[in-house]
Amino acid sequence: MAKDFAGAKDGGEADLRAALSRGDQTLSRIEPILGHLLSTPDHSLFSDEILARLRGMLNDLAWQILRVQAQATGQSGSEAFAERHGEALAMRLQENSALLSHCHALAVEWQLTERLEAQFGVDPVLSPLLQDLIASEDTGTASTAMSALAAQARFVQAQRRMELPVSELPGDLFHSVLLTWRAYNGDRASDALTRAEAKLRSDFDEASGRLALMARLATGVERGNENALLPERAGVALFLTILAAKSGQDRSMVVLATNARQVTRLAVSLRSAGLAATQIDEVLLQLHPQAAPVAGLANLSSNEARSMLDDTRPDFGQ
Repeated sequence: MAKDFAGAKDGGEADLRAALSRGDQTLSRIEPILGHLLSTPDHSLFSDEILARLRGMLNDLAWQILRVQAQATGQSGSEAFAERHGEALAMRLQENSALLSHCHALAVEWQLTERLEAQFGVDPVLSPLLQDLIASEDTGTASTAMSALAAQARFVQAQRRMELPVSELPGDLFHSVLLTWRAYNGDRASDALTRAEAKLRSDFDEASGRLALMARLATGVERGNENALLPERAGVALFLTILAAKSGQDRSMVVLATNARQVTRLAVSLRSAGLAATQIDEVLLQLHPQAAPVAGLANLSSNEARSMLDDTRPDFGQ
């Protein structure tokens, strides 16, 4: 009987690995597909809403930078200047695959946030877990949680307007965006542009951004806190951040794992983070009620799940 159990476990793990591999092939094709769709009218593979949100965020980033440029170079009308150059700069930003992947993940996160609010009443800003963290006796945790609450409220408003404040970019993406802007100006580079870039950099504080604040909260959440891995308790933003931290994955990867075609990756991620198989079934049922249960989770340890994720990382966001 022991041999039969071992064989069943090995077969179940092989099935999980095969399913992860199929999902990874899909994820690795996202960036080139996004770039193509944003350049052509064929939107059959991604929803119009996601693509419109991507365009909105890229355009907003371009306009923010161009307004600063107009002010630094003495342009009479910053809005008119941004309007003249906004589309061209946004097209250049579109060529940045890492930025494109980041914006895509934000759009997918917002789509999930809206869906869980509509279907289950999950508050897009203040979740029960965030409330608990705000009420923490640890003043540092409580202060960070309050800042995260304000940042999440700004994220909700920005996504509703299809915008992305440049201050909310991760540091590496902020730097690459400015390099793209610098290349866009080419021979037009001047002392005024140097001053504009210096202002943008001096105003930027990655540590005060939403993702950095959520990440700091995630590091303080104990592994055994089951509420942290339940979307209705943690809220979508904290759920995604904590799952990324506990499973050792990039947050954007975890966001995409919430897609209906990535149920296996989401399940293995939750198992690697320490969630029990029965609770994983509950999360999957909430997010994807039409999906079939993922077999083999009960026989998979957290360490085995983590190893499986490490062995099957797609070429994504590089």
